Amino acid sequence: MSGTHQGSRDQANPLRQLRLDQLRRRTSVKWREYPDDVLPLWVAEMDVPLAEPVARAITDAVALGDTGYTAGTAYPEALAEFARRRWGWDGLAVERTALVPDVMHGVVEALRLLTGPGDAVVVNCPVYPPFYGFVGHAGRRIVEAPLGDDLRIDFGTLEEAFRVARSGGRPAAYLLCNPHNPTGVLHTADELTAVAALAGRYGVRVVADEIHAPLVGAGARFVPYLSVPDAEHGLSLMSASKGWNLAGLRGGLLVAGPAAAGDVARIPFEVSVGTSHLGVIAHTAAFRDGGDWLDALLTGLDDNRRLLAALLAEHLPTVRYRPGPATYLAWLDCRGLGLGDDPAAVLLDRGRVALNSGLAFGTGGAGHVRLNLATSPELLTEAVRRMATVVT
Repeated sequence: MSGTHQGSRDQANPLRQLRLDQLRRRTSVKWREYPDDVLPLWVAEMDVPLAEPVARAITDAVALGDTGYTAGTAYPEALAEFARRRWGWDGLAVERTALVPDVMHGVVEALRLLTGPGDAVVVNCPVYPPFYGFVGHAGRRIVEAPLGDDLRIDFGTLEEAFRVARSGGRPAAYLLCNPHNPTGVLHTADELTAVAALAGRYGVRVVADEIHAPLVGAGARFVPYLSVPDAEHGLSLMSASKGWNLAGLRGGLLVAGPAAAGDVARIPFEVSVGTSHLGVIAHTAAFRDGGDWLDALLTGLDDNRRLLAALLAEHLPTVRYRPGPATYLAWLDCRGLGLGDDPAAVLLDRGRVALNSGLAFGTGGAGHVRLNLATSPELLTEAVRRMATVVT
């Protein structure tokens, strides 16, 4: 089960395996967006080598020249087995899945199935910034349902958002981030059951972005939205992208609840054919054979959460941080530093640390930053040291 970190003792911590000079040779956006004097702890890329089973699967495919169009059901089968093994969930039916190019494009396709232009999509802010961009680009409008002060779903606020979204009888959807990005909050089975009941009462269709589902720390358990009572009309988007650092090898799965099978069957062929064959190979290998590597990573992330909390307590005690058990993201309340609504801009300019600005995460983001702690303890320590120089 997730949280036990089985096999992690036999694997080296992936977060400790690459030096800074090796990381700076990377050409992805994390390491090329800023000058070399900046430490990048922003976009959701991890400072890890590729898991060996994934690297082997890709290398074998390239050696065979297996670089054509994707086919078959190996990917959803691997995810279904992973879900049984890790989450105790046997409700992922392969016949109720569809390949999508990646999770956010899958979200857009799901919203197109369930809503029309101008219809409302409810989100719990502060939330992953592409929710705003992709939803707007799809011609839908955002209705915010801010999280509570405890960074959990506020059901009174959510109900009011559902009421607003459904005004005039128009269709509406709820784009649920599970686990939540940027807070790292892991929704409980009771919370998700309440979501399903409320959505059913108001006729709101739930689309769950569950891309961070594999990234759950020790002692915690991920609950798939589709596993709770009354969620049979829901849709979920899943991927190995975040758990195994595969953003450059795109491939996602749209998973339908039993009552939403007809919706997933309407996904256009043109969408599924846009999935990368090598991406599908990589994601399949990750879910099927990457468990030991993932467990070692999860142990390292648990260590880094504790380290970050200790570093902030020592060097930046006015920064508020509630370590969440999921994702590798830290949501930092920097309002006590007196750096204004966009502390990330100041920390970049004066401290040479790149973090995500909280402003992009919607209501509740002002005065906050998102820090990516999927890096080495040494780089995490240096980043906090630099941040502290800005206010001392």
